[in-house]
Amino acid sequence: MQFVINKDILIVDTKYIFVTGGVVSSLGKGIISSSIARLLLSRGFNVTMQKFDPYINIDPGTLNPYEHGECYVTVDGHEADLDLGHYERFTNIKTTRANNITTGRVYQSVIDKERRGDFLGKTVQIIPHITDEIKRCVKLLGSTGKYDFVITEIGGTVGDIESLPFLEAVRQLKWELGRNCVVVHLTYVPYIKAAGELKTKPTQHSVKQLQQVGIQPDVLVLRTERELPAAHCRKVAQFCNVSPDAVTQSLDAPSIYEVPLMMHRQRLDQIILEKTGTPYTGEPDLTKWNYFLSKLHGADQEVKIGLVGKYVELQDAYKSIDESLLTAGVYQDHKVKITYISSEKINDGNAESLLCDMDGVIVAPGFGQRGTEGKFAALKWCREHDVPTFGICYGMQCMVIEYARNVLGLTDANSVEIDPKTPYNVIDLMEEQKSITNLGGTMRLGAYACHLKSGTKVAEAYGKLDIEERHRHRFEFNEEFRKQFEDSGMVFAGENPETHLVEVMELPNKKWYIGTQYHPEYSSTVLSPHPLFIDFVRAAINNKNQRAAK
Repeated sequence: MQFVINKDILIVDTKYIFVTGGVVSSLGKGIISSSIARLLLSRGFNVTMQKFDPYINIDPGTLNPYEHGECYVTVDGHEADLDLGHYERFTNIKTTRANNITTGRVYQSVIDKERRGDFLGKTVQIIPHITDEIKRCVKLLGSTGKYDFVITEIGGTVGDIESLPFLEAVRQLKWELGRNCVVVHLTYVPYIKAAGELKTKPTQHSVKQLQQVGIQPDVLVLRTERELPAAHCRKVAQFCNVSPDAVTQSLDAPSIYEVPLMMHRQRLDQIILEKTGTPYTGEPDLTKWNYFLSKLHGADQEVKIGLVGKYVELQDAYKSIDESLLTAGVYQDHKVKITYISSEKINDGNAESLLCDMDGVIVAPGFGQRGTEGKFAALKWCREHDVPTFGICYGMQCMVIEYARNVLGLTDANSVEIDPKTPYNVIDLMEEQKSITNLGGTMRLGAYACHLKSGTKVAEAYGKLDIEERHRHRFEFNEEFRKQFEDSGMVFAGENPETHLVEVMELPNKKWYIGTQYHPEYSSTVLSPHPLFIDFVRAAINNKNQRAAK
């Protein structure tokens, strides 16, 4: 692998950065990992990221959102941890199945090898077989020769039983890789209000737990609500065997997108480069990142978006949609205020009171019957009152069903997912799904091509006719009903060029009424916001201005 410093070509090995966490979960390992990646990318290095999750599920695809939040989908069709969404939004890197490994996948791989006889009759054990598989997964990306840095986030917290094999693999790699390996440990420094003091003891215990499994962290990131005095940082460095200049703080920030700048001000990127012996010059080029932040801080107007879904009480259930809306608003000098509306609580009787103040409405993805009738009620009100409306995946399917019932007069129209005996199965199970019994990883997953119809709103938004978007579904629009819908004014604005599956529908006589079978939110990033979200938010802003002018 090569990079240029002062016009001299230097040959360097891939460097490996491990990010671990202690004391409590949800401190923001994913954000710190993404921030490190952003800074290194801005210095011209080639970087990739991966997440190791210690649960035994093969992937989060079969996990309930109440358990895990959003399930993210990679371009190659892997159902992944939601942190990969952060990775992509911060870095513009497209992730694959190699970027997210679970304990379940590790054990499955080892067991498959044992069944094939790869271990020649040896007893299969945690050490060396499981740890060797983990190490193989860590070094797989580095072995491609594409990357200067591989950043690996270890899920969970130090001390968790399920994380021990991953930490043991990190311990071994630290010895094997030498200076090419750095461990960044994120830990918590709580403020005890009654005592009026910040307490470093939890951090000390966290590092001791890491040291007990043979890992000495190289860098500490202290998560805290209040800035730590220099004396506290020196104390942490002394007790944790870390150099004082390698103790950094991660204070609460107005936005997660401030964190890379916060880390750079404390020289986190330089510290990592120096500890890995990586030559560097100058400062990272954060011009575009700073431009986004200036727009974020300067946005002085508000646009109201209602999000109708059945998991609205969960903070991370619609994370990618939330962030896609935020960035689309920022680039149009607006702060997007999202109002979460439970699809179980909205109906024909209260739809107006819940939606009348919204400038635009998103009907969210989801599965199953619960809350579906509420989505139909919301869509009916939005369509009849010409409110900009965006249906995503199941949201698009609900658009089709509501239209069939209330415009085409097919009163009992439904999806066979909800009513297998419906006489008007306008949404049907995909043909290739009908023989599938195992649910995990068997949906139509990943990026597929889509050809857009010229002259449609969606084609205008993209500025081109051939696109590729990520999918996660089993059901599709039933082609048998296409003519009825088209004759009544619905336009099928996009379809797969090979299978002719409907990918996009729109009502051209409305301000903005578009549904996509795919998930555009998965490919919207901070520096490259998705054109459909940009266009939807623009329509909502225009709707707001039109209403204000009346």
